[in-house]
Amino acid sequence: MGEVALYDISKRFTLRIDGAVHTVQALSRVSFKVHDGEIVALIGPSGCGKTTVLRIAMGLETASGGKVAVDGREVRGCGHDRGMVFQFAELLPWLTALQNVMFGLEMKGMRGAELRATATRYLELVGLSDSLNRRPHQLSGGMKQRVGIARALAIDPKVLLMDEPFGALDAQTRETMQAELLELHARTRKTILFVTHDLDEAVLIADRIVVMKHGMVQEIMTVPLSRPRPDLGIVRGTPDFAETRYRVWKALHEPAATLH
Repeated sequence: MGEVALYDISKRFTLRIDGAVHTVQALSRVSFKVHDGEIVALIGPSGCGKTTVLRIAMGLETASGGKVAVDGREVRGCGHDRGMVFQFAELLPWLTALQNVMFGLEMKGMRGAELRATATRYLELVGLSDSLNRRPHQLSGGMKQRVGIARALAIDPKVLLMDEPFGALDAQTRETMQAELLELHARTRKTILFVTHDLDEAVLIADRIVVMKHGMVQEIMTVPLSRPRPDLGIVRGTPDFAETRYRVWKALHEPAATLH
């Protein structure tokens, strides 16, 4: 199982500006669930709180109110039931691709022959069997992100949290990575919460889309596209894709007060 549930999550930040203390309400009563094996995309304008939601779900930030639960267990700090993929892979530059994945497994307590075999298996899963011994400076942007995904998957989390993992890639590589993510999901059935700014990306990969504005959930919509989605070029040409994309666009551009 791998259900993640957010219950009335609020987050306030205290800032000191020119000697004065200011409180910023980053999130206000954010509630939604990501069901076992589901991909949910979280979309909204910059500063709306998407990444803060993800960091609270991971345990990197503490909510000011509400709670997050994975399979009914309240999240209290980081844990191996969750893996995170960042916008930039954040690989250790002095380690090879294999060693970067092994590092995460060592933190989990894995040792011996199992350590190398597990890291190798997950790098093969993301198509990097020929790049095990390359260091980050020898890898392309897409390859670095594959290492980051392999590192997150290798600890076998129940939930995969992805913070705009393809946002820094060129358009062609991004499309390739979107297709590879869907293939990985079909093979692993991991629960995924995916933050993105990209309308097309949200519709292409998600089962449901959570639209956020001003630190609040404005709308949650179902994507009426069947799985598997092997050819994203064909998906883009379907009426369901166009209609769903327009619905998301409309939700993002309507005044917040008119949304439900």
